[in-house]
Amino acid sequence: MRRVTAVKQASEWRGEEASASVTLAFDDRHRRRIKLTDDDGHDFLLDLAEAARLEDGDGLVLESGSIIAVAAADEDVLDITCANAAEAARIAWHIGNRHTPVQVLADGGLRIAYDHVLEAMIKGLGGRPERNRAAFAPEPGAYAESGHEH
Repeated sequence: MRRVTAVKQASEWRGEEASASVTLAFDDRHRRRIKLTDDDGHDFLLDLAEAARLEDGDGLVLESGSIIAVAAADEDVLDITCANAAEAARIAWHIGNRHTPVQVLADGGLRIAYDHVLEAMIKGLGGRPERNRAAFAPEPGAYAESGHEH
């Protein structure tokens, strides 16, 4: 079985070098050792020395030197827009108080995994949640190395 022993961050390699790809949801992108199946149906073993948070565009380096590209799967998410920065900060605080992973979008909006209870809370706080299907890449946390754990 093919075996992955290292990870290259997206900035460390060119995607066209990939021999295969694997599409994973957020909850499946923090791993150390697991049998996975690439997008073409071929199995491989992720066998890292330490758990790594895999990001869209990262490369899984096989023992042969070939690379499997990681793609973030579209997931059921809530995209949240707010009237102003104060409202966004307040809603982000309430989301964080529930230990819910949150992604800060380029336009200043927030994205969380879909949850009907949080959707109701956000509406009650004045936010405008919209249910979508999109890749989910929440903030890694204040103590992650350079925002990327590997």
